[in-house]
Amino acid sequence: MEFSKDLNAASATQLILAVLNENSSYGYAIIRQVEDLSGGQLQWEEGMVYPVLHRLEKQGWIESYWESSGSGRRRKFYRILSAGQDAIEQLREQWEKMDAILQAAWTGVDIPPTSQGESIVYDETDLDQLPVSLL
Repeated sequence: MEFSKDLNAASATQLILAVLNENSSYGYAIIRQVEDLSGGQLQWEEGMVYPVLHRLEKQGWIESYWESSGSGRRRKFYRILSAGQDAIEQLREQWEKMDAILQAAWTGVDIPPTSQGESIVYDETDLDQLPVSLL
């Protein structure tokens, strides 16, 4: 199965942060790790990953640094910052809520109330609260 471009883009931030939450890494290695995690179903191009890495760095969720690899070649590595670890939790909650909404839409089952007893209701103003990767 090939994933749509939109779904790839929507999941890139979450996957990159999850990979970096395990270990610091460089762009090409992140691409390979995501491919491995997905059992080969996600095959990202460098042109898709580096803009996301730069955006995450600009947001203060990750930072980059230069380091020599085992072969002596210098590579730009990325590591997650505490703000990025906090973001993972928020992104996970948003993804799980969106998954529940999609499951409800596809199965015709009502969305269960939130822990506060309120239904999840989104309108246009909520779009400003979602990460760019989910839009």
